[in-house]
Amino acid sequence: MAGDNCGVEVDNIDWDTEDELEIESIPLASHASLTFPSVEANMASSSAGPSNSKIVDHFIGMGFSAKMVMKAIEENGEENTNSILETLLTLSALENSPPKQQHVDTDESFSEYEGSFLDDFTDLDSDSENEGPAKPVSDVDNKLIFLVDMGYSEDEANAAIERCGAHSSIAELTDFISAAQISKAADVLLGDLPDRPKPKNLDGCSKLKKRRHYDYEAWKKKKPKCFDDDDETIRLPNPMLGFGVPNELCPTVQRKLPEAAIGPPYFYYENVALAPKGVWNTISRFLYDVEPEFVDSKHFCAAARKRGYVHNLPIHNRFPLLPMPPHTIHEAFPLTRKWWPSWDTRTQLNCLQTCIGSARLTDRIRKALEDYDSERDPPLTVQKFILDQCRKWNLVWVGKNKVAPLEPDEVEMLLGFPKNHTRGGGISRTDRYKSLGNSFQVDTVAYHLSVLKDMFPGGINLLSLFSGIGGAEVALHRLGIPLKNVVSVDISEVNRNIVRSWWEQTNQKGTLIDLADVQELDADRLQYYMNLFGGFDLVVGGSPCNNLTGSNRYTRDGLEGKESILFYDYFRILDLVKCIATKTE
Repeated sequence: MAGDNCGVEVDNIDWDTEDELEIESIPLASHASLTFPSVEANMASSSAGPSNSKIVDHFIGMGFSAKMVMKAIEENGEENTNSILETLLTLSALENSPPKQQHVDTDESFSEYEGSFLDDFTDLDSDSENEGPAKPVSDVDNKLIFLVDMGYSEDEANAAIERCGAHSSIAELTDFISAAQISKAADVLLGDLPDRPKPKNLDGCSKLKKRRHYDYEAWKKKKPKCFDDDDETIRLPNPMLGFGVPNELCPTVQRKLPEAAIGPPYFYYENVALAPKGVWNTISRFLYDVEPEFVDSKHFCAAARKRGYVHNLPIHNRFPLLPMPPHTIHEAFPLTRKWWPSWDTRTQLNCLQTCIGSARLTDRIRKALEDYDSERDPPLTVQKFILDQCRKWNLVWVGKNKVAPLEPDEVEMLLGFPKNHTRGGGISRTDRYKSLGNSFQVDTVAYHLSVLKDMFPGGINLLSLFSGIGGAEVALHRLGIPLKNVVSVDISEVNRNIVRSWWEQTNQKGTLIDLADVQELDADRLQYYMNLFGGFDLVVGGSPCNNLTGSNRYTRDGLEGKESILFYDYFRILDLVKCIATKTE
């Protein structure tokens, strides 16, 4: 998505865009399925009262002892599951630590954890007889020491604190490290992660659930249809029709969602289809083993956009937005027909990027054609050069021997946004292209979300992560689904201004809350919004694809990349929403 800057010199471009890469398969780790286990009955359930037996069984199912669980519940109350889990993690670490490190009176309330418990680790390496008073240790250093003591490496601990923030809880930090470990092991057989210290008594637990690795033979019997039978790869379908598109004959598709994925709340995640090896396997595994739906937006508009979608929405009784958008270049831009040469056989445009071809390139094309008139076609070598550039940059014919890049309002139309959606507020032309290149194709997304119209006739509460220029919001609005409450999160101030402007121009009656960073959404803040709104009905997001897209050959690091690692924040937030919703039922 995010690619080279606008006006890049033609001779320095890596031409392999995501739509031209011929990737036949994306191999999958051979038994990489992760699901949430059912909680087994335990002896503690018989001793617990009716009000808390369920929560006792839940934490016992995560691997904690019955005695430890009862103690944590006594300290925190049975309603505060996050504090219970924090207490259990701490008690587990203390139970397995050397005697010298066990300075905490476990009868004290865990509410003093930040102020007293971590302070007790400030002198682990000092000799009190030979040294003076210990130097004060920062909260970050305390958490670093604690994580290392739990069995994580110092590099892992530092990375987690840097990514999640200094004020993150121990549970959030361990959850992040576990996610990173699983991702790095995506290309190997999963089990105990090789060459990594295993956290004591944690086994990769999330906040309220523990993920279990099935053995290979059991996984092979239940793998989704998109996994190839021979080498466990995700095969990208050709054509990319997903579970069906309008006006196309598609076989009837039946799917059964894993129990952990069943909504509400509903979720909808999008990213580039042609991602590096193992990426979609990891995305699917973290999003409750839901099978990806791969769709090319050329079936909805005049431009290609190959994307994968993981969601738990119903897949039947979908309907498209009307009127249907143009499906060919000449339908979308009829004035180009007059100047279109017969040897340019394009009928649709390539994927719309975040940048455009330079004036130097279009002038070079004009000069290459000026020696040939309408009765004499240029040589095949000249035709090939020009067609290559036209496909790379989506150039269209605007005059005799003249090509030009698409204007921002033309890109808006192709992507399903209203005219001038990205205009105004001091937004530059370059910013408009960048924002549009990173957006949803509205007609495609609306087709998938259309099943929600009958479910939410009175309106919907939406959590929009990495919301960009509001593709999901625009899709729901165009479907006629009222937006009651929307929490929209995007790091770009330009994008936030665009969404705010659209909200005001369309006279939305609901409440819009915009935030700058997904990392601001912790459990407390989500709990506040969900109490305020009565919960979220839909969680939408498309985390950055900078390190996934085929046109990026320099930092194509997959989900380990600097930007694309934010996928784990989408999962973290979605998992918190589901946990909070379950707790309040």
